[in-house]
Amino acid sequence: MKEFDLIEAFFKEKGHQRRDVQIGIGDDAAVLSVPAGQSLVVTTDTLIDGVHFPHNTPGRAVASKAVAVNLSDLAAMGAEPAWLSLSLSIPQVDENWLNGFSLGLQELTDYYSVQLIGGDTVRGPLSITVTAQGFVPQNQALTRSGAKPGDWIYVTGTLGDAGLGLDMMQGRMDVAARHKNYLSNRLNCPTPRVLAGTMLRRIATSCIDISDGLIQDLRHILKASDVSAIIQVDKLPFSQAMQDAVVNEQAIRYALTSGDDYELLFTVPEEQKSNLQHALSTTSEPVTCIGQITGGQDKLELRRGKEKVSYEMLGYQHFGD
Repeated sequence: MKEFDLIEAFFKEKGHQRRDVQIGIGDDAAVLSVPAGQSLVVTTDTLIDGVHFPHNTPGRAVASKAVAVNLSDLAAMGAEPAWLSLSLSIPQVDENWLNGFSLGLQELTDYYSVQLIGGDTVRGPLSITVTAQGFVPQNQALTRSGAKPGDWIYVTGTLGDAGLGLDMMQGRMDVAARHKNYLSNRLNCPTPRVLAGTMLRRIATSCIDISDGLIQDLRHILKASDVSAIIQVDKLPFSQAMQDAVVNEQAIRYALTSGDDYELLFTVPEEQKSNLQHALSTTSEPVTCIGQITGGQDKLELRRGKEKVSYEMLGYQHFGD
């Protein structure tokens, strides 16, 4: 199968179709309409076989993760997703894998009302690069740089599940059979918190998605906002799968340092706490207060109650030693 036949068979006019796409797949570039009063938010992520997903991961799961991690970035900015472009490198044309990949792509674009508008396909090592675009009302984008002393630190969902799922899939951790599907999905098919992100506009002072581990991503907020923080490790939210699989200390380590959770980490001032609960009451995901922003510059303190505790505070780094 040649390149353009591949595009025609698996990607052109598949999934959700939006009215604001004037010209989509089939020309040298897409032509799009940006609504008045909205700012365009753009993000790009690359997933590489053996780095961001285990070898032999089904195409459907790879597509789901490739789309979800980009939509999670938009969610962290408070943006509503609109369009995707895709650059796909594959070693050969495997129609079964591509069918699964195309199906996973369609499922996510249909669910989030996003349209695939173009991209590229090449022969090479398996890797997927997605660029996602979305809208946010002007001057309402969430950033990492607005946290202030006294703000409360929150996370959506539960933490550490993707790290536990990876260890399970690579044979380093045994979990009960009833939890295997849940943990596999948390790793391969994360849920971008798009609705929560849009609800946090005008409420949160800063926001980031947890891709490289809670500690590492929180440090991005602390550095950008020029503040410090206290995290209560006994407040970290864990899934039932995590609680059944490991002791509490190991669960804390997963929550602090393992990546790929794609939950939102955000800060809220005291006067907005009641508004937060009201705004997120329409979503199905719980939010948990895990600490507070303090004065000082880029210092992070971990506590259990009033007692200081310490852990090896490393998250994932592509070019780390």
